[in-house]
Amino acid sequence: MTRNVKLAVVQMHVTDQLEDNVSRAEAFVRDAARQGAQIILLPELFENLYFCQVEREDYFALAHPIEGHPFIGRFQNLAREYGVVLPLSYFERAGQAHYNSLVCIDADGNLLGNYRKTHIPDGPGYEEKYYFNPGDTGFKVWPTRYGRVGVGICWDQWYPETARALMLQGADFLLYPTAIGSEPAEVESPNSHQMWQRAMQGHAVSNSTYVGAANRIGTEVVGDVTQTYYGHSFICDYTGEIVAEFGETEEGALMHDLNLAEARKFRAGMGFFRDRRPELYGPLLTTDGVTRRG
Repeated sequence: MTRNVKLAVVQMHVTDQLEDNVSRAEAFVRDAARQGAQIILLPELFENLYFCQVEREDYFALAHPIEGHPFIGRFQNLAREYGVVLPLSYFERAGQAHYNSLVCIDADGNLLGNYRKTHIPDGPGYEEKYYFNPGDTGFKVWPTRYGRVGVGICWDQWYPETARALMLQGADFLLYPTAIGSEPAEVESPNSHQMWQRAMQGHAVSNSTYVGAANRIGTEVVGDVTQTYYGHSFICDYTGEIVAEFGETEEGALMHDLNLAEARKFRAGMGFFRDRRPELYGPLLTTDGVTRRG
């Protein structure tokens, strides 16, 4: 296993022009790679405005199948050119279904697989259930050139079950591409960036693993809804300590060296996985907490 890996999480603003977004994302990847990054995470659905603010059937036209996709191939070439791993978020169309998905591109440019977002939110400003089918791939961990990558997408990051399932499948670290910010005016909710970070810091602590999250920034207007995305992309270590963080306005690639061997040793010593009692976790497999037999 590679001992040290340099992770980069990209924070960027997004427009309604795919070519503009993809070109800037490519530039951020190139810059991070030139600085030595080996795994580079872009934000969720970075190819366009976060259209899920509203329910409009026109936005289904933004989805594309993997085969012949308008930009996945470009990032495969980029991964191959720089020898970097790229977990890449995109809006997938598969037959009559639509998914909030992510492909993992290895450092040789090959696609290792596809993940479809498991937890789909539904609320003012985040109307994802209108657009996305619930993911049917299960949680995915990919053996890349630089370690075993476990990835959830945005709303997945709030669920400890996601993090634990990925770690049980052998993930060396956890990554979460995200699009999150202010709530619409009619929702009484404080800025949630600290709560958002703490949820993932908890995953880092409970699983003794590094965690990285990439968010967008800027104010976006979709239909009659306006949201401002609060950034605060970050990387935390396997004790939950934030070791690198952007603020609300910075754009670029945030980087940190991950010592995977030290994290593995610390994880074993903590005993969280040794002391698990899966035979008693039946309520976790239910929606109401009642385990029924027969």
